[in-house]
Amino acid sequence: MQPTITIPYGWKYPHFTLGQRTEQGIIIGMKYYLSDSLLAYEYDEGWRYLVMPDMNSIEEENHLENEIKLLKPQELKTLLEAEIKKRLYQLEVLKYELKTIPGIVMNKN
Repeated sequence: MQPTITIPYGWKYPHFTLGQRTEQGIIIGMKYYLSDSLLAYEYDEGWRYLVMPDMNSIEEENHLENEIKLLKPQELKTLLEAEIKKRLYQLEVLKYELKTIPGIVMNKN
């Protein structure tokens, strides 16, 4: 079963999704300011996005929906390829560590 998120009736549908990579970073949270709330009165109705600038950051930033910019397809491709390369390297290091455990026989996979 796929996890689902239900947007209440009357709320605008968000333009971005959790986990989406943007120019600002990765979207790790979302919140909505209802039109009749104090927060909407102060800051306008709509979606706010909590973004982590990079995977190694402890910083988080809040952005209005109109501040979020998608990565260009080539930028996203480059970013994902670099992440894949990094993780493949990490896998090789872990495989090497497994081979160094005394008494363990490794399959040739």
